Amino acid sequence: MPSIFNGIGAGELRGADWIKASVSDGVNECVELAEVGENIAVRNSRDPMGPALIFTRRELSAFMDGVLNGEFQKMIV
Repeated sequence: MPSIFNGIGAGELRGADWIKASVSDGVNECVELAEVGENIAVRNSRDPMGPALIFTRRELSAFMDGVLNGEFQKMIV
């Protein structure tokens, strides 16, 4: 696997098993996650070969805590 960094093309993450949320519409409205070593990659399902963001599990957990606590609610329409 190549060096992993934020913005790496998602298509370069060979062997990544991308998971889509079950509530997504399956066409345009979702992001996908994949385990990449000890990290989690996130990509836009509309651009599966486009850039992936790479997060540590701790970073993603902190983000999810913020979502669940409503800290980003005003940004979500």
